Amino acid sequence: MASAPAQIPTSFGHELRACLRCRLVKTYDQFRESGCENCAFFKMEEDHERVVDCTTPNFNGIISVMDPTRSWAARWLRIGRFVPGVYTLAVSEALPEEMQALCEDERVQYNPPKRL
Repeated sequence: MASAPAQIPTSFGHELRACLRCRLVKTYDQFRESGCENCAFFKMEEDHERVVDCTTPNFNGIISVMDPTRSWAARWLRIGRFVPGVYTLAVSEALPEEMQALCEDERVQYNPPKRL
């Protein structure tokens, strides 16, 4: 199953953000323009406030995944079913309750970070 890859960050500075649900890493502008490829139901490209609500600049480490279905690291990080792209190893914030409820409504699994 080949899926279109996520946008690769155009820079690796302070403007990077990670999706709080799937941990995809892109710049703020990329999330604003095209949203999150794994979490399209957040509709970040339509509501720019959601970029701030659903992403964070506070994360640890990054990994590039070219073939998530075959990568042991992607399976270990529980991102094996997501699109190829750049991901963070861990986020340090949880999704706001409103966005957690949206995940529940969409029947999409959300795993909050282990340590807050």
